[in-house]
Amino acid sequence: MSKSKPAPKVLHLHSTFAAGGKELRAVHLMNAFGKELEHTIVSGQPEHMEAMEHIAPRVPVRIAQDFPSLTGWPTPGRLLKIAQGMQGYDLVLTYNWGAMDAVLAHTIFAKLLGLPPLIHHEDGFNEDEADGLKKSRNWMRQFALTGAHALVVPSQVLEKIALEAWAQPRSLIRRIPNGIDTKAFGKAPKPGSLRVIKRDGERWIGTLAGLRAVKQLPVLVEAFASLDDNWHLVILGEGPERDAIEAKAAELEVNHRVHLPGAVKEPANIIGLFDIFALSSKSEQFPLSVVEAMAAGLPVATPEVGDVRAILAEENHAFIAVPGDTQALSQVIADLASNDVLRAQVGKANREKARAHFDQSAMIEAYRTLYWGALERS
Repeated sequence: MSKSKPAPKVLHLHSTFAAGGKELRAVHLMNAFGKELEHTIVSGQPEHMEAMEHIAPRVPVRIAQDFPSLTGWPTPGRLLKIAQGMQGYDLVLTYNWGAMDAVLAHTIFAKLLGLPPLIHHEDGFNEDEADGLKKSRNWMRQFALTGAHALVVPSQVLEKIALEAWAQPRSLIRRIPNGIDTKAFGKAPKPGSLRVIKRDGERWIGTLAGLRAVKQLPVLVEAFASLDDNWHLVILGEGPERDAIEAKAAELEVNHRVHLPGAVKEPANIIGLFDIFALSSKSEQFPLSVVEAMAAGLPVATPEVGDVRAILAEENHAFIAVPGDTQALSQVIADLASNDVLRAQVGKANREKARAHFDQSAMIEAYRTLYWGALERS
């Protein structure tokens, strides 16, 4: 009996492997593909590997211990070392600006070293580009991506940026909307999964986010603060902005109604405890947390960032605020908080749209087609 062919080896180069949106999507795909692929993970921030906890035990995966740093000045010698680190794999997957030096190294040295195909994923921007794209980075992306097999973006906004600001050919770009297990998020929540107890008569505004400046969570505290005392704000996540959030809550004397229980491993068990889902980010593209909230049957209060208007059901459009306007966000939150029937109607429409358009099955199949198509070239 002949031995089965070994699984293709995939190298993942992440700017960070914290448990954020792009990282959890990558994990979700790994779990979906099971033993069909072998994975090696590199994080530009080696101290942040929290997403590893979400990978299923059956998935063959390891953390690279000796891969060259993804950060530093892009000298020829350093880029060569990064390119050499890609040898021996069948496919290279890179993620966001933090891995762009690796994309550049691949473009320069792919033919010389016989490197495998590379697919780059762009999911959005951090604080340093939240207020506008940097021309130097646009030029870098424009050149570095010339050797890529494909550029994946989740949103219409990023697709337009890739075409115009990064001058990428349409043939290179694949827009694959993020998807989730809509059935899991539609189930009843498990209150015991959270360290905060929802008491009788309480109403919760909730959000799931890394506690980073670009998420503007102190703004959400301010927008929430004027609600009646039975309304509480629950922020699920971890990050460097925790002190700033707590300080804003103390300043507005609502710290007894603002809860930061940390990150949760299974948001599907928790999100249904919320009565309203709220977003306050300065920059988003295709926020997965919004789709999760929709699948749980929640109305969403959010500034108009990224693709949120296209994502949300039409019934929710009245609760999309002007970006950068705390008072406008406060008003749409208050409008939803004041009307139980309205919340139920909007939440029902969101759930129906999530199930129809954003289930994980379509996303997984799109990525499978893309990845296996690249592997055939390897």
